[in-house]
Amino acid sequence: QEQTVVPVVGLDGVTREQFLRDIYPRRKPVVLKGMELGTCTTKWTVDYLSQAEGSKEVKIHVSVVPQMDFLSKNFVYRTLPFDVFVRRAAEGKHKEYFLSEEEKYYLRSVGEDARKDIADIRKEFPVLAEDVQIPEYFEKEQFFSSVFRISSAGLQLWTHYDVMDNFLIQITGKKRVVLYSPQEAPYLYLTGTKSEVLDVDNPDLEKYPLFVRAKRYQCLLEAGDVLFIPALWFHNVVSEEFGVAVNVFWKHLPAESYDKSDTYGNKDPTAASRAMQILDRALKTLEELPEEYRDFYARRMVLRIQKKAYRNDYG
Repeated sequence: QEQTVVPVVGLDGVTREQFLRDIYPRRKPVVLKGMELGTCTTKWTVDYLSQAEGSKEVKIHVSVVPQMDFLSKNFVYRTLPFDVFVRRAAEGKHKEYFLSEEEKYYLRSVGEDARKDIADIRKEFPVLAEDVQIPEYFEKEQFFSSVFRISSAGLQLWTHYDVMDNFLIQITGKKRVVLYSPQEAPYLYLTGTKSEVLDVDNPDLEKYPLFVRAKRYQCLLEAGDVLFIPALWFHNVVSEEFGVAVNVFWKHLPAESYDKSDTYGNKDPTAASRAMQILDRALKTLEELPEEYRDFYARRMVLRIQKKAYRNDYG
């Protein structure tokens, strides 16, 4: 599999003007170093984190294996007081556990009502939010969510894409991020927004033979690094160490383009969903024809889509 290292810029920080002029228009991932992120990068020890927000309950993912799979749901949801959760997530082996002494923990903060409310660190973790200076390189009304994340060492999250641009702000710990551009979608074996290929380093090529054709980008995020992930770029994240991160998502399409019921930033834009529904109906209609005709007209449809919609200027 061809691999490219994600470029690193701004060892002494990147201004909003530089980002919007030189980086943003290229629509490619970039690691931003030296950003001013507030006191969180020095303050957020395990002790401080567990004391700052006390014993309020948080809902977490718990898995006996390091590779979490959203499609097969190989994890369970459990609830713990925040201070207990932080201490457990920072441990290698657990004296107290739900499934096994080596289980992995993952917190992805959600709004007050997960079905209706969007994650916002300022509302869910107000004390910790005071310590974070989020690079607001977008207009206030474009802000969508700020997601607080805590991961056990060794945890790997499934490959997926989001429909909004985002910054992954690594506050403590190290993360390895593997990314694939939107044009690699044919090789990623998608179910919805997620790839079925769980182990991107040692894929089952009998099951996923085309995966080797997907061009891979990779970076290692250290504490204080910010990764810009453009919308539709697939990403797979491994926490090399216990770590805390904040994801900030913002709307770069007109607000009406997005699904109003989307609280996670991963529902396809409404026009894309409509187009998919129309395509499903078209394919159902083709079933009225014998196989030879179905094949012929399906190929013609593919050609029309390629001619009308495909870009050929990807770098």
